[in-house]
Amino acid sequence: MWIRQVFLAILGLSSGFAVAGGMFAFLIALGVVSRFAGKTHTAKYILYYEDAAAIGGILGNLVSIYGFSVPVGMVGVVSFGLFSGIFTGAWAMALTEIVDVVPIFSRRIRLKTGLFWIILAMALGRAFGALVYAYFRF
Repeated sequence: MWIRQVFLAILGLSSGFAVAGGMFAFLIALGVVSRFAGKTHTAKYILYYEDAAAIGGILGNLVSIYGFSVPVGMVGVVSFGLFSGIFTGAWAMALTEIVDVVPIFSRRIRLKTGLFWIILAMALGRAFGALVYAYFRF
C-alpha cells in the first residue's frame, strides 16, 4: 500500500515540475518579464521580477491545491484583482504580438487610424467580462 502512495507522490511531483517548467519557459519565450523591465527602464531589477514571478507561481499553486484562505480584506482582494488583470492582459498582448495578430488584422482590413481605440476596447471588454464573471460566480 505504501509503495503506491510513494509512486503517486513522485508522479505528482514530477508532473508539477514539468507543468511549472513549461509555464515558466513559455513566460520567458514570450518575453513578458524582460519587456516589462525594458518598458519601465528598470532592467537592473530583472532578478527581482523573475523572483516575484516564481514566488507568485508557487504561492498560487499552494492556494489552489490546499484551498486555504488568505485574510487580506477588501483592499487585498481589489489589489489582487487589479494585478491579476494586468498579468492576464500582458499575457494576452504578448501572445498576440508573438503571432502578429494585430498587425496582420490591421493590414487585412486596411486600418490606418484607430488601432489604439481597438486595443483599448479589447482591454475594457476583457475587464468587463472578468467583472461580470466574478459578480455572477459568487
